[in-house]
Amino acid sequence: MDTHWNQCRIGITGASGAFGQALTKKLRAKGAFIIGITHSSSSSKNLSTTGPQEWVFWECGKEEALQPTLASLDILVLNHGINPQGRQSPNDLNAALTINAFSTWKLIEQFEQITQKKKKLSKPYEIWINTSEAEVQPALSPGYEISKRLIGQLISICWSNLNQRQREKLRIRKLVFGPFQSELNPIGIMNPEFVANQTIMQAELGLNLIIVTPNPITYIVFPLNELFRSIYYLITKKLLASN
Repeated sequence: MDTHWNQCRIGITGASGAFGQALTKKLRAKGAFIIGITHSSSSSKNLSTTGPQEWVFWECGKEEALQPTLASLDILVLNHGINPQGRQSPNDLNAALTINAFSTWKLIEQFEQITQKKKKLSKPYEIWINTSEAEVQPALSPGYEISKRLIGQLISICWSNLNQRQREKLRIRKLVFGPFQSELNPIGIMNPEFVANQTIMQAELGLNLIIVTPNPITYIVFPLNELFRSIYYLITKKLLASN
């Protein structure tokens, strides 16, 4: 067992998706206890030797019901999402914003509030948020792009607003993936198990911005984008404080 993950309680939304399954399998093999957080009925989820040891049912808009589960976690992985593809009706856009951005943000807020009330551990609690290259590049899906850019920018603001004491209790990691094979993207280039392996490896290296993509431009553009955002937020905060 890997001591880094052994006995670590990890909750994963979207655990039944391609990346969720691959990440669950890899982390469980390293000794972690995985809780799959799913929209589909938990009673229909079979427990296996590679899947989550526990399933929890939830619905968007009812994030408060997850508080007991969130309070039991060391790491929360927010991996749920939808891709309306080229559909741009109000219903499709609302669904993308609600699932990809608003529900994710509510869970981030809840987990942050819960962890800040807890006693300090030897290592901080963690929250991982799966955004996308669509945060800075076209994805041929306007609704998906808008929702991912929104949650990505909210995470960047959250990063900037955490003080040193808060950072000692909560670590935020942003996951940025290129196209991998899944129901959302059946023609994805990468294998989800490869993406999961790379994600875990980079987390073990201590990276907060985890990028896995065959596109070399992303490795340049994304860090620069985060740098410019942090500078902008810092300047804005100082200007407001001086008034």
